[in-house]
Amino acid sequence: MSSVRQKVESFLTDIQVTFPDRFETLQKIRRIFHQQNSGFSENIKYGGLVFHLSNELVAGIFSYKNHISVELGNGANFTVPSGLLEGKGKMRRHLKIVEITDIDNKKVEFFIKQAVNN
Repeated sequence: MSSVRQKVESFLTDIQVTFPDRFETLQKIRRIFHQQNSGFSENIKYGGLVFHLSNELVAGIFSYKNHISVELGNGANFTVPSGLLEGKGKMRRHLKIVEITDIDNKKVEFFIKQAVNN
């Protein structure tokens, strides 16, 4: 197993042990990324699971004490239904996911599609 793959597996195991209630939510978001583009490569950076396309960082999933954050590297350029994306940086925006129903309520798949195509 490659060292990158080991890092990813270790990260996922840590989430499963530390935040078992959040693990299913994280895995569902991860599956959405891979369903939108099977060419994503994964790595661990900045304390989270990040997704690259053609060696460009596109997005990431980060686990915090009270939520999961789906970070979108180019989110400032996305079409945004009112009030869903958070952040005020030059480019990055994020979605706070507190419970698994937030994946649908906050249109995670809609934003991941834009991340893939932006």
